[in-house]
Amino acid sequence: MKKFSPYISPFKNKYFVSALVFVVWISFIDRNDLFTQYGRKQELKKLETSKNYYEAEITNTKKELQDLTNNSTVLEKIAREKFFLKRPNEDVFIIEDSSTAKTSTSSATTISKAD
Repeated sequence: MKKFSPYISPFKNKYFVSALVFVVWISFIDRNDLFTQYGRKQELKKLETSKNYYEAEITNTKKELQDLTNNSTVLEKIAREKFFLKRPNEDVFIIEDSSTAKTSTSSATTISKAD
């Protein structure tokens, strides 16, 4: 029994025991324990990264919208590239490169008819 006495003597102090119980309660048993807080911090980092990405996308979209409303050449460029629209006197040929057809969108080539 004497060889365990150095380890048992701190547990005779009621303040030490109450502090130990408090630390165990906060660390493992409480609703906001250490593991939960770590998980929430990781989720917060992911959400902040996502927020920054979407804010940048919103800025780019607003810039594109501003360009589309103010500049008719940009409107024509986007109509031709994204929607393959053409003028009445043009023929549109869609040429797909076999090496990049799987990863990128197809490009359009327009040829005007000379009447």
